Amino acid sequence: MDDRYVADEKRYAAMQYNRCGASGLRLPAVSLGLWHNFGSNGNFDNMEAMCRTAFDNGITHFDLANNYGPAAGTAEENFGRILKNGLGAYRNELVISTKAGYGMWPGPYGDGGSKKYLVASLDQSLKRMGLEYVDIFYHHRPDSQTPLEETARALDGIVRSGKALYVGISNYDREQTMAIAELFGEMGTPFIINQRRYSMLDRTMERDGLKSYAAAHGIGIITFCPLEQGLLTDRYLHGIPEDSRARRDGRFLQESAITEEKLAKIRALNELAAQRDQSLAQMALAWILRDGDVTSVLIGASKPSQILDNIGMLKNLSFTAEEREQIDEILL
Repeated sequence: MDDRYVADEKRYAAMQYNRCGASGLRLPAVSLGLWHNFGSNGNFDNMEAMCRTAFDNGITHFDLANNYGPAAGTAEENFGRILKNGLGAYRNELVISTKAGYGMWPGPYGDGGSKKYLVASLDQSLKRMGLEYVDIFYHHRPDSQTPLEETARALDGIVRSGKALYVGISNYDREQTMAIAELFGEMGTPFIINQRRYSMLDRTMERDGLKSYAAAHGIGIITFCPLEQGLLTDRYLHGIPEDSRARRDGRFLQESAITEEKLAKIRALNELAAQRDQSLAQMALAWILRDGDVTSVLIGASKPSQILDNIGMLKNLSFTAEEREQIDEILL
């Protein structure tokens, strides 16, 4: 792909930006996650086209992790190439995040929440992406084997070292978030965000109280898997396609989980989406942002057109009381 990239002059025209918790940072309502399709098994030109399409349409936030691939680390390496090829010229307009917490290298220091692991992992991530700092550095998962204070102090130290601007956590429930937030408060750490799974089909974040707690305490929320690996799209309306992720790769979406009861709910949601002049995917994304408690929703993509389709939901983010009741009746 031609490396003489010039971003679209109208890139900020349609995107909505939301303040992240009580911080001064604003995130786009839609962020691009590089969990899938950016590893060593992907097409680089397509990866680059997706990132450029995202930025050209106001998506300023790109979300990575040390182990995204496959193989682990290759998503960061490929994103580093994309930055070097032209996107990096806009570094001051980008919010780049990465994480550490899951297994990254052999031995006792390759995962978890220890200071040794977190510091070493971020150093490697920065080298892979060719960056001096990331905007947000997350602890990717709670680690019961490491004192929470050690993890909190490590993240605080990383910010003070200049290698990250803000601190985030991921996959922490309400109680865990409360505990680490207290530590961050004592240290004055710029803790601004929790990344959790959330969708119409997975409302755990509501049930465990994190969503309401974060909103009340100035903590931003960014959500992943908003389309449930494709379930909340038109892909499964008529059953399980032979070329679907459920058939090809059962690691993230198992065929056994796609029950007729769940498909019936998806079809009912699709009918409501049509009445709103949206695709099912667009309505599912808009629903996550319906009350202002969620800062940004992370989307994944396998081609640029999917990004454009998804951000089309910005044209209709509001839900009537009747629509909300209909959705709850379908889902609950």
